[in-house]
Amino acid sequence: MSISRALAITVGLFSTPLLAADADLIEKGEYLARASDCVACHTKPGGKPFAGGLAMPTPVGEIYTTNITPDPKTGIGHYSLEQFDAALRKGESPDGPLYPAMPYPSYSKMTDDDVAALYAYFLNAVQPVHQENTAPDIPWPLNMRWPLNIWQSAFLEEGVFQKDPAQSEQWNRGAYLVQGAGHCGSCHTPRGIGFQEKALTEKGDAFLAGAELDGWWATSLRGDRQNGIGALSAQQIADLLKTGMAGQITVSGSMGEVVSHSTQNLTDEDLMAIGVYLKSLSPSPETFVTNVEQPTLNGAELYNEYCSTCHGQNGDGFEGVTPALASNPTVVSRNPSSAIRVVLNGTTTPVSGPGHTQRIMPGYGWQLNNDQIANLLTFMRTRWGNDAPPVSAEDVEQHR
Repeated sequence: MSISRALAITVGLFSTPLLAADADLIEKGEYLARASDCVACHTKPGGKPFAGGLAMPTPVGEIYTTNITPDPKTGIGHYSLEQFDAALRKGESPDGPLYPAMPYPSYSKMTDDDVAALYAYFLNAVQPVHQENTAPDIPWPLNMRWPLNIWQSAFLEEGVFQKDPAQSEQWNRGAYLVQGAGHCGSCHTPRGIGFQEKALTEKGDAFLAGAELDGWWATSLRGDRQNGIGALSAQQIADLLKTGMAGQITVSGSMGEVVSHSTQNLTDEDLMAIGVYLKSLSPSPETFVTNVEQPTLNGAELYNEYCSTCHGQNGDGFEGVTPALASNPTVVSRNPSSAIRVVLNGTTTPVSGPGHTQRIMPGYGWQLNNDQIANLLTFMRTRWGNDAPPVSAEDVEQHR
């Protein structure tokens, strides 16, 4: 369906009562908004849904997410479908180019039908909120937006997702969700000097190969068994996105919010499609430093005192309760940021529906000093078949 055809359909959405077909379009848009996790970025702590105001750090200062409720003055209530589409897929709002913190390089892959459904949902089913947008906290002249047009010319790859005829419908559905609405690469793909994702599809080795984000390490989603989710089956990947736990992995950091607000709401069929697609990705070319110098006994003593009760003497964990630490990608990742943050601050599994108990791991930053946490993590990263570089006290200090 073309954008003009979709516009003709959505014109009827402003009449009351809604036609059944219009209600279906809005329902589809709500599903896509959850798949895209729009609420996560466009809602500040304690704020109203989609009203914006969340601070997002950039290399030149903080920007603030915008109000995307249908308020006609401060939100997007005055947007036409064409303007909505330009902002979503091209990074061009009526007020000028958008910063690439908005994942429009991923959303550019979404179909016209899906864009129209999102428009129908936001304009008709989201509660309007009158809240002015906050100006970026970026000094002049870095706050000038015209250079963003150059960025878009260099790095924005426009074009709707094209199915790979050599792959199954399930694989293509998973690829579409991962590359498009799910914008998984925004967090899990390393970025280049221009803050651009180094790859936007599986054709690039850097795609979903893991990246540092706000002091956490976003795990590789490729076939890495030691540094990513390669040890999980497609079904286990689907389970991880549904509940936050699967195999030896428990999500942590902002990924817990992704599960709570987004992925647990996807259908089992879509979650499985994502699992099938991710399982098809080859391991990233990154390698580990081997022959790591053995840590002192202090790390083993600390593990026995603080960790072994829940994670087992051999790091096996307890299935469905606590994750295994052996071959756990958070533990053995080449970048230890997430492991350090978990030990310092603790973590909580996401709320993921009936039948799934939320579990809490306490933080030990108030009990253990930097040297102790470094020794503890180095012990875990070099035992039970793990073979990852040591953690230093300086590494821990950076995350306090």
